[in-house]
Amino acid sequence: MMVPTVHLNGTSREELMRQLTEASDSLRLALEKVQAAYPNARDYYPQGALAFGHARAEWGARCNTLLVMRQELEQIIVFMDEVVSA
Repeated sequence: MMVPTVHLNGTSREELMRQLTEASDSLRLALEKVQAAYPNARDYYPQGALAFGHARAEWGARCNTLLVMRQELEQIIVFMDEVVSA
């Protein structure tokens, strides 16, 4: 995973950490909202017996995408914090 290098001609560590933290917090909120929108079987049964299962699988993939993105940002934050602390 590529992580930013803090140096004199680049973005400050504080600004990078602020941006990454805000992005991570936004993804946490987005994940909460998507989780609250869990599919309801009654909205899919007219489409056939398999429709709800497909909707549920797609919903899970969306949640997973947000979770993975947030985890990656958290890894970058931790790495940057450890490098500066070392």
